[in-house]
Formats: sequence, C-alpha cells, structure tokens
Amino acid sequence: MNIGQASRTSGVSQRMIRHYETIGLIPPPARRDSGYRDYADADLHRLRFIANARDLGFPIDEIRSLLGLWNDRDRQSMDVKRLALARADELHRKALALEAMRKALLDLAEQCQGDERPGCPIIDALNTA
Repeated sequence: MNIGQASRTSGVSQRMIRHYETIGLIPPPARRDSGYRDYADADLHRLRFIANARDLGFPIDEIRSLLGLWNDRDRQSMDVKRLALARADELHRKALALEAMRKALLDLAEQCQGDERPGCPIIDALNTA
C-alpha cells in the first residue's frame, strides 16, 4: 500500500512515517516502479507499535530499544519491564511538576483582582528575576 493508505491504516501521519523512516525506526519500504513507497503488513505492525509506544510517553531512543526487544525472541521480559517502570517513574515526576505549576498559577490568579486596574500579581510574579 502507498504512504496515504499506510497512514490511514496505522493512524500515523505521513509526515511521521517519513520521519520514522529517516531516523531508522522503520526500514525504507520497497518502491514501486513509479517510485512510490510500498508498505507491507509488517511495516504497518511496526508503525502501530511505534504509535502505541509514543502514546505511552516513550521517547524515540526508548522506542528504538523496545523495537529491538520486540524483535528479539530471546528477550527477557525483565528488560521490557525495566523500561516501562522507568518511563512510569519519569511520567510521575512530570505529573508532580505539572501539578505544582498548576497550583502556582491558581494561587497567582487568586491574588489578582481581575478588574480594570493595571496592577496584577501574575505579571509581577512573571517579572521577578
């Protein structure tokens, strides 16, 4: 199938498919006589795998490792679990940081009168060195 069909079937944009090909996450597909890419079912499985990993927050380098483990029939599940737990820990750290930012913004908004006057604690806080 061509890149448009592969995109629709896999749920991965054409731009990202080309990017994944450029960075080596997917092998270059066969080319038709016309020069168009020709994706096989194996390519679609790989694209879906990558998309699922991205949806779980894995960065490209870790997806590369996961793909290696996926293709390794002699893999040890503890290696996969280790990657998943490390990603979960990183996501938890980021979630805590986001919640702290949210609370700080809510506190600043609470201090702001929100009226016609120019004075605003939000602007003052953003302007601190």
